[in-house]
Amino acid sequence: MITEITREDFVSFWPTFKAIIVSQTTYAFDANMSLDEAYQLWCTAPLKAFAYKLNGQTLGTYYIKANAMGPSNHICNCGYMVSEATRGQGIAQQLCEHSQQVAKSLGFTAMQFNSVVSTNEGAIRLWQRLGYKIIGTIPNAYKHSKLGYVDSHIMHKQLIEPSS
Repeated sequence: MITEITREDFVSFWPTFKAIIVSQTTYAFDANMSLDEAYQLWCTAPLKAFAYKLNGQTLGTYYIKANAMGPSNHICNCGYMVSEATRGQGIAQQLCEHSQQVAKSLGFTAMQFNSVVSTNEGAIRLWQRLGYKIIGTIPNAYKHSKLGYVDSHIMHKQLIEPSS
């Protein structure tokens, strides 16, 4: 079930969140970030954040926010994390599909991912299957902990046509 995230949900997901940022393979977050800093960044700074829960466990989460301000605030940005033990079970897809519905309900017309690490092939395949296109590649944008500098992609999907 996907619900708006609570602090308790985030605290239970914290070991997964911490492992993801420490691995330095997909997210450009400070590996030394505290739980409180992460909660602020992921749950309170964005417009909304959600948790995917099953049997009382938080197995995944996403946030949604405007990608930019003013005349570009009709495009949103989201970030997704899923526990390693449950990857490949469709949770990220459910989170992304949910986020698209939330985006439309909030008045966003498109969704953009600003930095999808090129070596995150599973995520790229999923986003493409869900209709996202790579609209740009930033050379050497991410310093991967094992591979060194790798490219990052900007991915975009039009959700609804904007009205004038």
